[in-house]
Amino acid sequence: MEAYLDNSATTQCSPAAVKVMEQVLLNDYGNPSSLHNKGMEAENYMKATRKSIAKSLKVSEKSIYFISGGTEGNNLAIAGSVAANARVGKHVITTAIEHPSVGNPMKHLEELGYEVSYLGVDAKGYISLEELESLLREDTVLVSIMQVNNEIGTIQPVAEAAKLVHAKAPKAVFHVDAIQSYGKVELFPEKMGIDIITVSGHKIHAPKGSGFIYINPKVKVTPQILGGGQEDGFRSGTQNVPAIAALGVAVDEMFADFEGHRAHLFALKQRMVEGLGTISGVSFNGDTTNGAPHILSVTAKDVRSEVLLHALEDKGIYVSAGSACSSNKPSPSKTLQAIGLDRASLEATVRISFSIYNTMEQVDYAVDVMRGLIPKLQKYMRR
Repeated sequence: MEAYLDNSATTQCSPAAVKVMEQVLLNDYGNPSSLHNKGMEAENYMKATRKSIAKSLKVSEKSIYFISGGTEGNNLAIAGSVAANARVGKHVITTAIEHPSVGNPMKHLEELGYEVSYLGVDAKGYISLEELESLLREDTVLVSIMQVNNEIGTIQPVAEAAKLVHAKAPKAVFHVDAIQSYGKVELFPEKMGIDIITVSGHKIHAPKGSGFIYINPKVKVTPQILGGGQEDGFRSGTQNVPAIAALGVAVDEMFADFEGHRAHLFALKQRMVEGLGTISGVSFNGDTTNGAPHILSVTAKDVRSEVLLHALEDKGIYVSAGSACSSNKPSPSKTLQAIGLDRASLEATVRISFSIYNTMEQVDYAVDVMRGLIPKLQKYMRR
């Protein structure tokens, strides 16, 4: 049996998404900027996807712009917001547990002379709204807080944070990295007071290279890619219509039974928690009860994460040693450090993440394998 449990890194592309992508690549391959019928066919795919996304978020279709994925979206949100609001000030707020696609642009802002304040988190990964309120100033131009942490699954109180931001720093832009939350937790940016959200398609069974950014029409953002003025000038360059069409199909499938999918993911996660919880030396990070339904951070005492990862791989089980964008680097996880894990635990933690395609049989198989592997590896490592 094979059990792919690394869905926060990437997901299997939906068969229906693949089918429409093939149709666009082979038949409806026109440039959406062209005025002939082939161009109009391509544009119609984009309109349909924009409509599906807008419906899922309860926003205007005009506020949705297609991008290549989360990293581009986060860079556009951050760089574009501060550039458009340069006269307001040079103070930015984010958290200590952001994805590198937010964390590294923040470092770049510091190099440019911006003051960046980093919110700490508690042992479960939650920010403090009181700390956020104390950091907000009149010259704050941007606040960026991810809704769901990509390593431990903590869901931040972004709606409450938005209220504070707009009350104490009314000129600031509130950005939410929704890459791990879209399609898994409730997300209505206008209702929640969020100015910008970024989403990556390959986290929801669309192809890599697809994604979108929601920008509230009242918010000023300076484009970062200049050219032919596609996407209403926010993102120049010929649109990736095959990927956009596939993204629309994936969105429709995710939201066709949103609550049912959420319940399935959470049931898989709880089954895994119950099974692994019986193994000596195993503990969990984050909030396993109220966190995201698809992410589980597991520490196996005295077992290096890389060793466990490859031992599981030999059995056809695929997990992650951390964020996929930084798992090939030797530096320890900033998220796990921020929640207080010691060095030994940092090196003994893996991430398990589920998708709607996973089954209970796969979870049970993974648990059975780990029940046999972890005690053996613990004995070997303690020698």
